[in-house]
Amino acid sequence: MAQSVNGKVTDVKGNAIPFATVVEKGTTNGTTTDDNGAFTLNVSKLPATISISSVGYVTKTVTTNDTVTVILQEENVGLDEVVLTGNRAKPRTILDSSVPIDNISVKDMASSGQATVDQMLTYKIPSYNSSNQTISDATAHFDPADLRGLGPSRTLVLVNGKRKNQSALVYINDTPGKGEVGTDMKSIPTAAIDHIEVLRDGASAQYGSDAIAGVVNIVLKKNVDFTQVNVNSGVTSKGDGFSVGADLNTTLQINGGGFINLSLGAYRQSLTNRAGTPGQDDLFGVGASDSWIQQNPDLGMTIGQPEITKGEVFYNSEIPFKNGKGKFYSYGGLVFRQGKSFALYRTPYWVTDPFNLLHNAGDTYQGFQPSFETNINDNTNVAGFSFDANKYKIDISATYGRNAVDYTVANSLNPDLGAASPTSFDVGAYRFSNIIGNVDVSRSYGDFSWAMGGEIKSERFIALAGQEESYIGGGVQSFPGVQPSNAVNATRSSAGAYLNVDWDISKAFLISGAVRYENFSDFGDNTSWKVSSRYKISDETVIRGSYSTGFRAPALHQIYLSNIQTLVSGGTISNQGTFNNVSPVLRDGLGVPQLHAETSDNFSAGFTYKPSRDVNFSIDLYNVKVHDRVLFTGEIGFDGDDLTTNPVEEILNDFSVTSIKFFINAVNTKTNGVDFVANFKNFDFAAGKLDVNIAANFNKTSIVGAIGTPAVLAANGYNIFNRKEQSRITSSRPKTKIIVGLDYAKDKFTANLNNTYFGDVTWQHASDPTKDQTFSGKVVTDLILSYAFTDKVSASFTVNNLLNVYPDVIDIKGDVVTDLGGRFKYPWEVNQFGFNGTIFKAGLTYKF
Repeated sequence: MAQSVNGKVTDVKGNAIPFATVVEKGTTNGTTTDDNGAFTLNVSKLPATISISSVGYVTKTVTTNDTVTVILQEENVGLDEVVLTGNRAKPRTILDSSVPIDNISVKDMASSGQATVDQMLTYKIPSYNSSNQTISDATAHFDPADLRGLGPSRTLVLVNGKRKNQSALVYINDTPGKGEVGTDMKSIPTAAIDHIEVLRDGASAQYGSDAIAGVVNIVLKKNVDFTQVNVNSGVTSKGDGFSVGADLNTTLQINGGGFINLSLGAYRQSLTNRAGTPGQDDLFGVGASDSWIQQNPDLGMTIGQPEITKGEVFYNSEIPFKNGKGKFYSYGGLVFRQGKSFALYRTPYWVTDPFNLLHNAGDTYQGFQPSFETNINDNTNVAGFSFDANKYKIDISATYGRNAVDYTVANSLNPDLGAASPTSFDVGAYRFSNIIGNVDVSRSYGDFSWAMGGEIKSERFIALAGQEESYIGGGVQSFPGVQPSNAVNATRSSAGAYLNVDWDISKAFLISGAVRYENFSDFGDNTSWKVSSRYKISDETVIRGSYSTGFRAPALHQIYLSNIQTLVSGGTISNQGTFNNVSPVLRDGLGVPQLHAETSDNFSAGFTYKPSRDVNFSIDLYNVKVHDRVLFTGEIGFDGDDLTTNPVEEILNDFSVTSIKFFINAVNTKTNGVDFVANFKNFDFAAGKLDVNIAANFNKTSIVGAIGTPAVLAANGYNIFNRKEQSRITSSRPKTKIIVGLDYAKDKFTANLNNTYFGDVTWQHASDPTKDQTFSGKVVTDLILSYAFTDKVSASFTVNNLLNVYPDVIDIKGDVVTDLGGRFKYPWEVNQFGFNGTIFKAGLTYKF
């Protein structure tokens, strides 16, 4: 005999909720409510446990024998959302927090129209920036990201509240974030993410090194009620950049109330090409009459997004014990990426191939474009116990994280090896890993709560030499391999402890404080502290503020990295040497001091206003001063005086390079900014509901005081950080960014229209201000349309950059190096939003 349950689904006001999903718990058996919110569901047994969900409402589970009325609460929105980041003593809502925090839900991420975490945050958080890079070796496969324009190194990334390992790569090419080390934001599958919390305030006193600009906490999905499969594909309006991907998220139940949430994914992306077409090569002085250039007006270049093939697996699991008062948890995964980008094309008049290694004998030699290929592996694993003991909350965990990148240069040759040269080279590899142990204890006494804990951490940075043919002589064209003398296996350890207290003096007045001590085995110790407060003027209006000190330990990469690169310097293409900070050549020969920690002073103040559930505003001002900032110097080469040889020139001659670079604590910066957020929800519009979201960031970073140039270099007239390098700190990211999003929903249809204004950026010439160029601000429009055919099947169509907006074209102003002889049409050293143009994407989602 068939068994069924009947019911009606309404909101708290008694209004029917049509098209809500009703599923029998533990099965794929389900239905949807009709226009009146009513449903009938055949079930396997009575009493039946059913789960009811609808977009914009909190999912509810009920058990019934017959007929039931289910009232769904609206999801917490805006300032009412509960967040964990920045509140180690106890969770608070965004409204109750004393510092600014954003909560990006799965719905928000989908409405961004972007495919990766870094791009989702770029188009949702105005102070967060990341853009595609090109012709920049491995940097093209990572894309530097930063918060508040303070560089990738100064944003701490957490997963489920635990520190995520940094990448193995130092961004040493001419891109935003040059000289920095960040976290590989492409290494976390979007299918695994429940939401992302972004703390826009200094938090070193709570979390330790790197949290100068703020904290990004990626929270993974837990015990979801369904399996979801997504398939998507896309292509640019020029027909290149084809992409296809698929992912799956599901939950496996464990006896006793435990679960394993599992995410699998695969993705493939083809290259794009937006090279210039100069029709002559001013970099080499070859005119338009050259027959090869007539056939190749773009000088053979491929400039755009790289090819990428990616596979990923992630999990998040919990097993309860102590009758639910404790749990064992574990999460992590592996993300593997293969990438292919390109170096400068070696034209026939630049590099010859006399032994027919890259072309057939008898054919006209056309030159070659070396490819730069990467294998990137990022794996994270965390395991721990969390439990209550005599009113204390205790968490004990261990974390292992590793990022590895292996390099191959293909379609190239080493001219010094003649006919014996390979055409594909293993040019070396880098590894970074850490092992972290944490113990955290907290307790609440009603209005007073505290948290304290300790952390021990071991870090390792490894540089592996390439094959001998990649570096012998002048090395392989485009990227001479890592030499045995550059190989390194460096480690350090650190230990830290913190105390965090929250005191609700009254219902309206909160004051918080934190202090953290940390000791590193290589450079010493640091103590950071923070005070913050929040006062509720009324139920609608809150003022808040904080002051803190912070620090950032120099990355092991920055201390020990050394290599030789082929780059453009002084109007020519040449080999440049990077010397590590422990090198006697630097320490003894040039007087470069040992790297030490950056320190910071952070101040923020703001208010929030929420006149109704559907309307809220917030505005926060901030000031961040960073002292002894670690920078990667510009090229330091020959001084042009042929009569004498100075200490720098002796090094250049000894190592057969035309210039040297190194890391040094040498600059102080000041950043002032304003963040603004306004949300308007649930407007009645065109028989549906309309949300309007506005967010903006205005900032300015300036260099304070003189650059700290070592005495030997200053005495010989060297400028270690020229105007071009300074502009990477002060003007390579937009000073203004405004996001206006319109979200419309009617029945099974949703539409999102996002307009993102990227303010102007300025590239500065190394020595001549008349050759500077400011690239004007642009608006990028994204349109996302979605339709749910049933409760299980939905489809989406996305147009990124609907109006096909590109950055301004480079104006060389008489300096051919600015665009490398016309090879680059659009800017790459300063970057607003990339230059792929319009992208069309379609996706299909199936739930069961």
